[in-house]
Amino acid sequence: MRLTTFSDYALRVLMYAASAGDRLITIEETAKTYNISRAHLMKVVNVLTRTGFIRGVRGRSGGFTLAKKAEDIVLGEVVRATEPDFALTECFATDCQCVITRKCRLPAVLNEALNAFVATLDSYTLADVILAPRDFLTPSKPFKKTRGPFLESR
Repeated sequence: MRLTTFSDYALRVLMYAASAGDRLITIEETAKTYNISRAHLMKVVNVLTRTGFIRGVRGRSGGFTLAKKAEDIVLGEVVRATEPDFALTECFATDCQCVITRKCRLPAVLNEALNAFVATLDSYTLADVILAPRDFLTPSKPFKKTRGPFLESR
């Protein structure tokens, strides 16, 4: 399973907002911190505001902050709110053309895996992944090491 860029950015926005505490942060500041598109972040912040994860303040000195405590923001809920669908394969879609769909047993296995994935996210909150403000500073050296995925062998 791979999350969309939209969900990735949503999680990053929440992490940055959590690190700022009660301070209002701006889309511009967040875009600069992550070196990502301001226009794309505006869409992400809009969805996070509509779904109640962040609170926006309009005006010249406006910005946004978390709408709830970090301990109350469940990562699985964020992903459910930001992912457009969870169709892992064609057979999960309504316009499936696969010839074995009626007899296939694979969708049950994939659905079990999908639910395990989301259940893992449901067991963590934003508080579990908060970083310190200094962690958002640009690193002096490029990061070269691959971080994952690390599949456990049987």
